[in-house]
Amino acid sequence: MADQINSLEELGGAVNADIGGVQGTDPEATTQAAPRESIKDELGRSYATGKRKDAVARVWIKPGSGKVTVNGKEMGVYFARPVLQMILAQPFSVAGVAGQFDVVATVKGGGLSGQAGAVKHGVSKALQLFDPSLRPALKAAGFLTRDSRVVERKKYGKAKARKSFQFSKR
Repeated sequence: MADQINSLEELGGAVNADIGGVQGTDPEATTQAAPRESIKDELGRSYATGKRKDAVARVWIKPGSGKVTVNGKEMGVYFARPVLQMILAQPFSVAGVAGQFDVVATVKGGGLSGQAGAVKHGVSKALQLFDPSLRPALKAAGFLTRDSRVVERKKYGKAKARKSFQFSKR
């Protein structure tokens, strides 16, 4: 304990010296993350995979008029219930880009509710890849986090996961 450290700058220099930090680098520069870049393919689309329950959605977004196609059908035909359509529209309204992107999605597995959640997750991830400035709004709304809740498995000796058969005393 020969030297006493009195400021954050001295602490940063001491840490870099102790762990073999690169000579000539600024301690603040090494702690900051590189800015995110937009990821697009040669057609100007961004791709992401969304998951929810047992459903898996492959989603491509590109700038357009707001047309949403799921498994080759219009969103209103594939997801007939208004609640499911509202779920798909949430990422666009939160990010403030409603009607600016065309979406093409293919979904497999699960039911309609899980598929709508999977497409929502995929759209959110694709939006933040297309335009990294949308990430804070989508992250704050919780749309980039995969909802890990799945159906509990059935146990032996039970009717379902937790439901028991009717008890008979005699």
